[in-house]
Amino acid sequence: MVRRTIPWDAADTIETKEDIAAYLDAVLEDGDPDLLKAALGDITRSKGMAEIAKAAGLGRTNLYKALSPDGNPEFATVARVLKALGLRLSVAA
Repeated sequence: MVRRTIPWDAADTIETKEDIAAYLDAVLEDGDPDLLKAALGDITRSKGMAEIAKAAGLGRTNLYKALSPDGNPEFATVARVLKALGLRLSVAA
C-alpha cells in the first residue's frame, strides 16, 4: 500500500500576530538557533518576504539568504525582522 502525503508549510498557517508570537515562543523554548532561523523564514514568507525586507531596511535577496538553511543571520537582522513584523523580544525569569 502506497501512502500519499500532502506537503505542509507552516507559512500557510500563520495569520495573526498571536500566531507568530505562539510559534516563536515555542521555538525559543527549544533553544535551537537553526529552528529559530527556520521559524523566522516561515513567518516572513507568510507575511511577504519583499514587504518584510523593505520594512526591515534589508534587501529581499539578502533576507532570503540570511534565513536560508545555509544562512547565518546576524542578531541585528533578526531584531530588524522582528521589528518589521511589529514584534519585540522580551526575557522572562
